[in-house]
Amino acid sequence: MTEQAKVPAIRFAGFTDPWEQRKFSEIVDVCSGRDYKHLDEGPIPVYGTGGYMTSVSEALSHNRDAIGIGRKGTIDKPYLLKAPFWTVDTLFYAIPKSDINLEFALCSFLNVDWKSKDESTGLPSLSKESINEAVLSVPNVVEQNHLGNFFADLDRLITLHQRKYDKLVIFKKSMLEKMFPKDGESVPEIRFAGFTDPWEQRQLGELVTTTIGGGTPSTSNPAYWDGEIPWIQSSNVLEDTLFDVDIPKAITQKGLEESAAQIVPENSIAVVTHVGVGKLIYLPFQYSTSQDFISLCGLKGDARYTCYALWKRLQEDLHIVQGSAIKGITKEDLLEKNLPMPSVEEQAQIGVLFSQLDNLITLHQRKLELLQNIKKSLLDKMFA
Repeated sequence: MTEQAKVPAIRFAGFTDPWEQRKFSEIVDVCSGRDYKHLDEGPIPVYGTGGYMTSVSEALSHNRDAIGIGRKGTIDKPYLLKAPFWTVDTLFYAIPKSDINLEFALCSFLNVDWKSKDESTGLPSLSKESINEAVLSVPNVVEQNHLGNFFADLDRLITLHQRKYDKLVIFKKSMLEKMFPKDGESVPEIRFAGFTDPWEQRQLGELVTTTIGGGTPSTSNPAYWDGEIPWIQSSNVLEDTLFDVDIPKAITQKGLEESAAQIVPENSIAVVTHVGVGKLIYLPFQYSTSQDFISLCGLKGDARYTCYALWKRLQEDLHIVQGSAIKGITKEDLLEKNLPMPSVEEQAQIGVLFSQLDNLITLHQRKLELLQNIKKSLLDKMFA
């Protein structure tokens, strides 16, 4: 017999009945995930059971939407399966019973802390029994349908923004290839009207006035920390973000004076040269860094253009030696890198274009994150 459960914090108008506590075994049929990649190669292994099946018709008989659990080595991210069969990366799949809304069931799965039910200390392991015995709260089917449709619409909106974001990222990558000359060429494939002069190759060392290193004050001395001098470390700099950084730490004047850290002037580029090679950030204010950076100061060209040109060059270098363990880059090697340089006027227009594109990408990324956070909050409040 089911037990009454408390009602959620937020409900659709017109629904007042308490929800019922039920086990997952009462609302879904949980099946083992199967690998059907080799249907013509003999018996088919049933993943996670040690058994086999031999009938292709059995493989194709479950032609219903279902909820997958355990995709790609995780057990805490249930997802919808929209296919007649499921592959080995699905540890289990759950088919809702006839009186249970699929989207409601998915939201219920998302509200369970499946990691807490992990039964191993190595690879994720989740038994069918632990899924079946998990308890959830269930409303009547009409309220289920309202909830399922609501979250399905929200998921479609999230997917829309995800696709817009992905398309912009791909577009930016394409433009970076077309608006900078290819190796051995002196003009790009696409450029702004009015510019016809060939580009020059200039060493980075020619484009900066000076360089400044960094250091880390002793973390055991509180007199060195929580000051007013921003201090960045490699982990603060994101992979593809050149003009936005969160700096949670700051050092004191005493920490600056009694360590290798130095004040870097405003409008400089901090380049990661050790852990996280390939990352850089432009900072319009004074700052200090850990020893993992070399800061480029007194830029002689357009700052935004120089950031994009250097970032592109560093990414190309990383790609060339892909598979190698790049642990660092020396100051000498950094300053000897050649960058393609057009006139300052053309630099400025290219810098503006890519910064506007980055702003648009960031806007969609933040909208996406906002919608994902809204969904998480509503799942907590709209499910008992």
